[in-house]
Amino acid sequence: MSLALTIRADKIAEIISSEIGKYKREPQIEEVGRVIEAGDGIARISGLSKVMLGEMLEFPEGVYGVAMDLEEDEVGAIILGDATRIKEGDVVRYTGRILEVPVGEALIGRIVDPLGRPLDGKGPIQAKEHRPIEFTAPNVVERQPVCEPLQTGIKAIDSMIPIGRGQRELIISDRRVGKTAILIDTIINQKDKGEYCIYVAIGQKTSIVAKIAEKLEEMGAMEYTTIVSASAREPVSLQYIAPYAGCAMGEYFMYAGKHAVVMFDDLSKHAIAYREISLLLRRPPGREAYPGDIFYLHSRLLERAAKLSDEKGGGSLTAIPVIETMAGDISGYIPTNLISINDGQIYLENDLFKAGVRPAINVGKSVSRVGGNAQIKAMRKVSAMLRLNLAQYRELEHFARFGTGLDREARKQITRGERTIEILKQDQYNPMPVEDQVVIIYVLNNGYLDDIELSKVKRFEKEFLDYVHDLYPDITGEIRQTEDLSERVEKRIKEAVEEFKKSFN
Repeated sequence: MSLALTIRADKIAEIISSEIGKYKREPQIEEVGRVIEAGDGIARISGLSKVMLGEMLEFPEGVYGVAMDLEEDEVGAIILGDATRIKEGDVVRYTGRILEVPVGEALIGRIVDPLGRPLDGKGPIQAKEHRPIEFTAPNVVERQPVCEPLQTGIKAIDSMIPIGRGQRELIISDRRVGKTAILIDTIINQKDKGEYCIYVAIGQKTSIVAKIAEKLEEMGAMEYTTIVSASAREPVSLQYIAPYAGCAMGEYFMYAGKHAVVMFDDLSKHAIAYREISLLLRRPPGREAYPGDIFYLHSRLLERAAKLSDEKGGGSLTAIPVIETMAGDISGYIPTNLISINDGQIYLENDLFKAGVRPAINVGKSVSRVGGNAQIKAMRKVSAMLRLNLAQYRELEHFARFGTGLDREARKQITRGERTIEILKQDQYNPMPVEDQVVIIYVLNNGYLDDIELSKVKRFEKEFLDYVHDLYPDITGEIRQTEDLSERVEKRIKEAVEEFKKSFN
């Protein structure tokens, strides 16, 4: 019995010795950092000598951050998540990855945070692809001129301040003058137009975002819309990355040869969030305490909007940023920065809003640097004189207030101008197809509304368009199909309006 045990022990020892001889393990060295200071959503880390700017960093308990400041002895990072869980001495590891977000059609109809995590309670998002939130904008060779219209359904914009696919058009005004209303109407108008919409809410109340989502759902617009929400209660780090994340989601469609529009509501809150981060990172403050690279903050974002060349698929990403002013001052630091970056601006005026002009667009201060290239031929024909007529009316209106005697031609211009303003008024959530806009502006330009009482102009517009849809459907049908205003269509519009006026009370 003892002999058997001895043999077995020897065999075991031989096997162990053999296995130990075979075992070879290369020592692995891992460089980690340690948190030396944490607070207010910012962490300062020592020991990460090979970190890249913008690289994701892994903190304990599944919290991530992004390297923002690379100094000689330490790294400054923003924390994406619950910063209260980060404490001094915590180990920080490299990830070797730039911050990415899920993209693709899996996000359509969803409300997500800037990291692509669902906020709508509809379950996880099964995205097949991810894109970095920071991406180099297409160069000049990869682009083509803006030449396709993006119809907003808002008469004043589509006729006088048109937006084209691939354009960057700024909306600027004081608080509560209708900026978000224009964005929502534009989204609603994209139904069945092959346009994907990404609405980025930065620093908004959660209740406002919920109402917007509810209205879009009611109008059937969530079928092609994604809402990215970084509400006011979220850390400033998430508010900072929100527009870049929304832009990455829109870029997926652009590079797939499709069309997308991304709306940033609003970039003034984004600039404030970045200022807070910069001050916490101890960067030197500049004008109004903003850091020196505040212009680059928005230029590198908005330059990513483009109409790609046919060789690159011909897709487009249109950017519609929003900026808030104080007391109508468009000469502020951030507003002037954004005006210089964009291809035009839509200026909403507080006085017009209070006077009942909705949308309250000041045509004199609004401009589209793309102009007629972003309009169909029919709209170019009927809107050519609209802005000029409106400007002449505004000038004559001031003279009329002082009781200055006006000749017959001046009174005629005032009459036309008053009806122009009345026609350009539009209720919210009621975007108008471009062919209907062409018809009613043609009627206006040719003086058919001059003898209609001002109080009855809106009723005339609604009833006349209904009349055209019922008895003259070929008018709007041909404009929609050919995108032009032929002599035959003009003749049919004249017939329709003359016939309709006989029965209009």
